[in-house]
Amino acid sequence: MSKKSSPAAGCPCGGPSLATCCGPYIDGTAIAPTAEALMRSRYTAYGQRNEPYLLATWHASTRPAEPIMSEEEKVQWLGLEVKSALRLRQRKAEDAGLTQDTVEFVARFKINGRAQRLHEISNFVREPAEGGDLRWFYVDGSFPE
Repeated sequence: MSKKSSPAAGCPCGGPSLATCCGPYIDGTAIAPTAEALMRSRYTAYGQRNEPYLLATWHASTRPAEPIMSEEEKVQWLGLEVKSALRLRQRKAEDAGLTQDTVEFVARFKINGRAQRLHEISNFVREPAEGGDLRWFYVDGSFPE
């Protein structure tokens, strides 16, 4: 039996709840198993203004040295649509050894009350992190529009 939850009760990325979706990745109790899961958790972290998590999941080769969030800029995240989710789900079983992936998404948000949308194809790599665990990292993205 599937229970519909209100958007407020769900995870900001669109999952059922923060505790069972992005929360464990953000709080460090679990490692995102796919590039899509990492991308979703990064979207959620942007909404929480969790800059330490965003920087920790950004690949060292492209990670910004300066702060990525500004106190003056009021950003409200409105929704996430993952365009490549079906393809990723279909590949998930055979791609346990995958070390690179892309995720296409559209994120809707408001900056200082003005509606915006970000359509990005994000590049991710999976490699050993501190402690030796294999982890996904965001590298960069391109904008198809």
